[in-house]
Amino acid sequence: MPADDLREWIALLEREGELVRVDAEVDPHLEVTEIVARTVRADGPALLFEHPKGSEHALLVNQFGSERRMCLALGVERLDDAAAKLADVLEMQPPQSLGEKLPGLKQLKSIADSPPRLVRKGASQEVVLREDEVDLGRLPIQTCWPGDAGPFITLPAVITRDPRDGRRNVGMYRMQVLGPRATAMHWQLHKDGRADYVAERGRMEVAVALGLDPITAYAASAPLPKHIDELMFAGLLRGQAVDVVKGITVDLEVPAAAEIVLEGYVDQGELVAEGPFGDHTGYYTPAEPFPVFNVTAMTMRRDAIYPSIVVGKPPQEDGWLGKATERIFLPAIRATVPEIVDYDLPIAGAFHNCCIVSIRKAYPGHARKVMHAIWGLGMLSLTKAVIVVDEHVDVHDYEQVTFYAGANVDPARDVVLSEGPADHLDHATTRQFLSGKLGIDATAKGPTEGAREWPAEIEMNAEIRELVDARWAEYGIASAGTAPRRTINVRR
Repeated sequence: MPADDLREWIALLEREGELVRVDAEVDPHLEVTEIVARTVRADGPALLFEHPKGSEHALLVNQFGSERRMCLALGVERLDDAAAKLADVLEMQPPQSLGEKLPGLKQLKSIADSPPRLVRKGASQEVVLREDEVDLGRLPIQTCWPGDAGPFITLPAVITRDPRDGRRNVGMYRMQVLGPRATAMHWQLHKDGRADYVAERGRMEVAVALGLDPITAYAASAPLPKHIDELMFAGLLRGQAVDVVKGITVDLEVPAAAEIVLEGYVDQGELVAEGPFGDHTGYYTPAEPFPVFNVTAMTMRRDAIYPSIVVGKPPQEDGWLGKATERIFLPAIRATVPEIVDYDLPIAGAFHNCCIVSIRKAYPGHARKVMHAIWGLGMLSLTKAVIVVDEHVDVHDYEQVTFYAGANVDPARDVVLSEGPADHLDHATTRQFLSGKLGIDATAKGPTEGAREWPAEIEMNAEIRELVDARWAEYGIASAGTAPRRTINVRR
């Protein structure tokens, strides 16, 4: 079962040999980042810094930094198993028989149990600090990179309410510390938190939860449609509701089991230069004006643990949050574009730079249709390059994809150039928020698509493969015949 809170999650990681406690004093200013970067490159464990310099609170980093830990976080054997939970909901149909009713009832119950549950009190409010008692300097907030403008909170769940319909939004937006009771709020152009802020004409209440169970923390990063509550989504993935309590100084509900909660407000028109910040793009994003978050209260558990994440040039810990999103949202993408078989967002491409997609090709121009469909799908609309391959190609095998992108492509015929929205953080665009789009049709072509006679691919006879499989041990060839190397193995 998934962990109920951060402490249960830490205990699980420790039992599984996936966490190391660091007893030495380590400085959150740059030093932690260098340690984490080396750990990530070595596919190392989560790190709990028990004595971060200048703070009485322990610092947890790299909790999501491997495929195995991401699976442990979601309570699944494979990342695709988490996607199955969403697929079951999307594919629900009226039952045709008694035999179909029981699974359907189980699915309906999981949906009914998903919305957050309001409770009277929670551990997140064991300690309450108000107004002048609040001091963000008590927390071991990291300055990650030498060019950063200061310390940044990097793993928050930021809770707002849409003033138009009252819907809750929970998003993950970096927060530059400006002083003991203020941060900047990095609400990018395409984010739902910014939409709530723009719709609010005056003061808007905000709550920030830090140190959550891993599924709720993940849900804050997930690119959900505006009408879907992230806490309900977390409840669906958890198999049980997220408990919430009323805020102390804000009319918002906050996770009851959070380690730390910051309550406060943003005022329209109160902006500050936020940044630079070393981001997941691998470059520093420059200073821009963003709203100021004024903290009115800080509540916490006793001996609260502060969570952080380091982003930067890939690979970093956030790559596995992105891979979880890639797998979990495949059923939703298929529901919209059913000819899609699979897709891959390479970590090295910072996710929004490249998408590889395999399709069941049915007609001329089908690959182009899918390219434009992807450029119209939520946050995938920010993707700069789309490579389309046939259904038999493994999109996670980059050597195989590169082969077909070379073998099947006539650049004069198969390259599509378009234009559309760009990620707020993309420094390569000529104009901010708008970029070119590149599509590569690497599918096999027929005469109706201007191709000459298409040759057959080289492939061994099935009976010979079966014969060699049966006699492999006789040949005495050790460690040969293994599966192709993969950048990611999500389908063991």
